Amino acid sequence: MSEELDLHERAQEWMAGDPDPETRHELATLLAAATDVSPVAHEAMVGGALPDAAAATAELADSLSGPLAFGTAGLRGRLGAGPNRMNLAVTRRATAGLCAHLRELVGSDFTVVIGYDARHGSRRFARDAAAVVGAAGGRALVLDEPGPTPLLAFAARHLGADGAVMVTASHNPPQDNGYKVYLGGRAVTGAAQGTQIVPPHDAAIAAAIEAAAPAAQIPADGPWEVVDPAVRAAYLDRVASLAPGEPASALRVVLTSLHGVGGQMATEALQRAGIEVLPVPEQAEPDPDFPTVAFPNPEEPGALDLALNLARAENADLVLANDPDADRCSVAIPAAGAPGGWRQLTGDEIGALLGARAARDHQGQAGALLASSVVSSQLLGRIATAHGLEHRETLTGFKWIARADATDDAVTGGAGAGAARLVFGYEEAIGYCCDPEAVRDKDGISAAVVIARLAAELRAEGRSLQDGLDDLARDHGVHLTAQVSLRVADLSRMTEIMARWRATPPHSLAGSAVEGVSDLALGERLPPTDALIITTADGSRVIVRPSGTEPKLKCYLEVIEAGGDRAEDALHAARERAQSRLEALRTAVEELLEA
Repeated sequence: MSEELDLHERAQEWMAGDPDPETRHELATLLAAATDVSPVAHEAMVGGALPDAAAATAELADSLSGPLAFGTAGLRGRLGAGPNRMNLAVTRRATAGLCAHLRELVGSDFTVVIGYDARHGSRRFARDAAAVVGAAGGRALVLDEPGPTPLLAFAARHLGADGAVMVTASHNPPQDNGYKVYLGGRAVTGAAQGTQIVPPHDAAIAAAIEAAAPAAQIPADGPWEVVDPAVRAAYLDRVASLAPGEPASALRVVLTSLHGVGGQMATEALQRAGIEVLPVPEQAEPDPDFPTVAFPNPEEPGALDLALNLARAENADLVLANDPDADRCSVAIPAAGAPGGWRQLTGDEIGALLGARAARDHQGQAGALLASSVVSSQLLGRIATAHGLEHRETLTGFKWIARADATDDAVTGGAGAGAARLVFGYEEAIGYCCDPEAVRDKDGISAAVVIARLAAELRAEGRSLQDGLDDLARDHGVHLTAQVSLRVADLSRMTEIMARWRATPPHSLAGSAVEGVSDLALGERLPPTDALIITTADGSRVIVRPSGTEPKLKCYLEVIEAGGDRAEDALHAARERAQSRLEALRTAVEELLEA
């Protein structure tokens, strides 16, 4: 009974501060079912049928178990009522917290630019956030229509905004939404302008959110402006500048936006780069329910099926896929012997091709820097060295990669970054920053343009992206990567495994002696993070870390094999050896995780 009373009190308290009648109604319905209110009484109170009591109790308890944590990724969660869901009340309090933090940093005349995707609730959350900024005395600028995250990241720098908000849940399931925060203008200066928040800003904003009044008491009637469409045009101009002139060879590309908001801009950007675009018609228009995919993530099995079918039917040269907010880009290429005649490239393969292109463009330039997350392939480092450039590893997440040339200790772990200029960065989870001067975040649209033009240039030589990968393997060795994940029901299992591997790391992996164990929690190479790097005598590497977003322990595997001479059969043999070693390493890690 005491638990029911506690739920009742918390629900009533939340509803009293919730400005949205829809979510108040939702919570009232759950409360009525969970506390055995009679159907007649419920009909009189809020109307409608009651859900199952047990299910309602569980849902009510979960929705009230928050608050939804605000961190370096901002907010992300299921849509619904209560503090542990994404809703108008949560986003309004988050905006009040952001405004309070900006006022501390720059004073009362702060500017915030706001973008949003086409998910359920996104437009409403964005415009309510703008009204909160305006009521708090700030200048609020809202993008004129649903758009991709890279456009918002571009607008943040282009307009010199002190803060920026993107309402999106990226590639999450349809029932989710999110609230991503960037700082720039006068709030964050130097190379890090326009990047996603990192400590200590996340903790400061979270504290300001906690101190904020109930949402219903936060003024949300302030003025806001629509961003001039010229900003959208400027972004497209900038992307087009990454592939100047006409390509030397025609290229036909199948493009899918997976029901997201990037399709129109990606199509225009590719066409301006001289690429013929064949959109996947079933997935071209924004649809918040993502009806043709089980999960709207280009990396998920089956997500590219419609695109690959169209590519085969139209005899296309390339498949490009953006996730729903278009900040990531996946690529598939024709491949003899692969199922269906096509192969989806790994995130590391795309990163190597784009990184090599950037390295050639900035060959020998003083201070030019390539960056990748610590869990990405080591190949980019070898490419950088071969072109006389610097390479840096960062923590996972683009909030760190985009700040690789910043000089604050939050990024470098106190080591000092020195004079550098980021020209390319990537993470293995198909995120690429091809134009850091304009967009300090991953950008799936500019990545699509650059990889398509690279494919067109190679085609003009009678070659392909696979040939480009072969060149890199011959020059720098075959680098093969894979992931092994262990999903847990009890989070303490991850803690136990990490503690065990720290105390007694394996003596060997896949028959090769373990030569080094680096504990990133010590903060010697990077800011402290819960991860281990294990290296073996044959050059294999395993990185173990708990996922930051899911109940998973993730292991990133890499093997490196000498590419051999220029002969094709030597490279083929090297790839076979590398694949055999990778499979053995995968088996060894899986056995250790299950032990």
